[in-house]
Amino acid sequence: MGWRRAGGRHVRSRTAAVLSGALLLGAAVLPVLPTAPSAAAAGLSSLATADDGASVTGQSTVDSRMVDVQVSSPALGFTAPVRLILPKDYAAEPTATWPVLYLLDGCCDAQDYKSWTAYTNVESFMADKDVLVVLPSDGAAGLYSDWWNFGLSAKPGWETFHTVELEQLLQRDYRAGTVQAVAGISIGGYGAMAYAARHPGLFRAAASYSGVLDTVLPVITQVVQGILVREQLDPLALWGDVFAQLGLWSAHNPFDLATALRGTTLFVSSGNGSPGPLDAAGASGDALESAALVASQAFTAKLALLGVPVTTDYYGNGTHSWPYWQREFEDSWPMLATALGVPAT
Repeated sequence: MGWRRAGGRHVRSRTAAVLSGALLLGAAVLPVLPTAPSAAAAGLSSLATADDGASVTGQSTVDSRMVDVQVSSPALGFTAPVRLILPKDYAAEPTATWPVLYLLDGCCDAQDYKSWTAYTNVESFMADKDVLVVLPSDGAAGLYSDWWNFGLSAKPGWETFHTVELEQLLQRDYRAGTVQAVAGISIGGYGAMAYAARHPGLFRAAASYSGVLDTVLPVITQVVQGILVREQLDPLALWGDVFAQLGLWSAHNPFDLATALRGTTLFVSSGNGSPGPLDAAGASGDALESAALVASQAFTAKLALLGVPVTTDYYGNGTHSWPYWQREFEDSWPMLATALGVPAT
């Protein structure tokens, strides 16, 4: 797929094939990994409250290293779930604080905050690592943003929930430290880069796997709005009309915010949408992944123009699916580990 910019505006050269692809960002059909019963996770303190009144209203043990937390969020206007994978030595060192890795989901998957543990080996991969792994909900289609709602309301405020409320609660109640990194798949890859750019210094590293990193690119704009329509949400309530509210779209667009990522360790990867080595025999091409590739390459080209370092892995054949995202997460782990200050192995 080709595209070019003319006079500061995006000009499509071939979008029909992409828009005919599935709009389900981050969805996949894979079996859920079983969770083993065990005693309650050790070392958890009493329930906390954030500055704006957000509070942990409940927690349930999934297994000895995994806890599901319910957070009542004023920014959202409702309660949202978060899954935590506890550090290896969490129980053994009850006064220690821990570096934090946020792993963000894609859009519209029924597994939501459970997706990384449902579709990848992240729990076993992190089993020997002293990192607090945070798997937050983004709702049905929160798109990692405080919504505009025509200037009438910022709810649901997913960005505030993730970057303010949740950070405070984790530090106060789950011994999270201030050293943080963020990574995400598909629209979660967008979220990782947008959060790192909109909150410079909050994350030492950010990684995007098949992310949509230039949301003002016309094909990506139409994909985002198509998702909202499909989820029976007003497509203008997020950031408004892309022409009338271009400043608002740009203020949330990693491409336009690229200079703010200077000093953050960055990783970007994507396939080209053609069936690859991790796809089932007879798999079809994936227009959504090819769109992610175009957006990701536009973003990393902008970084190169600005002299902002980024590690890329444009690995050729591969679809918009979890087997590739698990592989890319593992490949990017040494970079994330260095930023978090923990051993890579």
